[in-house]
Amino acid sequence: MDKKTLSIIGAGKVGQVLGHQFVQHQVFSILDVCNRSFDSAERAAAMIGAGRAAGIANDLAGAQLRIPDVLMLTVQDDQIATTCQDLVDAGIIHAASLVFHCSGAKASIELRAAIAVGAKVASVHPVCSFANVAHLAAHFSGTICSLEGDDAALAVLLPAMQSIGARTVEISAENKLLYHAGSVFASNYLVSLMELALEAYQAAGIPAEMAMAMAQPLAQQSLSNVFQMGPAQALTGPIARGDMATVLKQQLQVAQWNEQAGAVYQAFIAPTVGLAAKKR
Repeated sequence: MDKKTLSIIGAGKVGQVLGHQFVQHQVFSILDVCNRSFDSAERAAAMIGAGRAAGIANDLAGAQLRIPDVLMLTVQDDQIATTCQDLVDAGIIHAASLVFHCSGAKASIELRAAIAVGAKVASVHPVCSFANVAHLAAHFSGTICSLEGDDAALAVLLPAMQSIGARTVEISAENKLLYHAGSVFASNYLVSLMELALEAYQAAGIPAEMAMAMAQPLAQQSLSNVFQMGPAQALTGPIARGDMATVLKQQLQVAQWNEQAGAVYQAFIAPTVGLAAKKR
């Protein structure tokens, strides 16, 4: 059988990495790589290694997009529904289409315009950081990807993702937002927490370079312990020792230095006490 054709709408970091994988593993034949500007689309197509660059500016009709078997929408979350509707209105999405987006927080119901015309729909979310696109494109194999959607869409997308080396897990649309919160805690908020740690060191008089050198092995070892021993056994520090007097004094001083940091410190006390109880 011939490979299915795929067009990418909104080929940013996620679209480029997945598109590159689909080309490298010969999963789909890429038709159009469509961004708002032609220059951006051209750069994305070059990174992907296939596809005709198309810039839509403010008018999809002007891009003269071809009609693919599969459409991957890697636009921003708040643009998924409107982009899908625009593609339906332009005749690009029809009853035989398969459409999926790559939002971590939103479910396939965002593609309601495609559902209304009988298209197959799904969402695919790689659980990884896209900060370094080139590195991820070269080391994508083993990445966990969550999928949800209708059975016909998943029958195509599950083997497609597995063909590019992804480890796949199916989730329910109802749990998509809570599932994504796990990724936010594990990645986004972890980065923000490290920024607070570095700022606290520096506020205590530690030079920035030394603060980074102090925080790096501590954070890396703590994370390593979590995944080797489990969170409860990895927990150390004053709460794990039951030294709540130190914790309360420390929270007050942190709040005096930085009110926002003090609120974060306070918010972590109760869940850390609960974790310490599991350890004991």
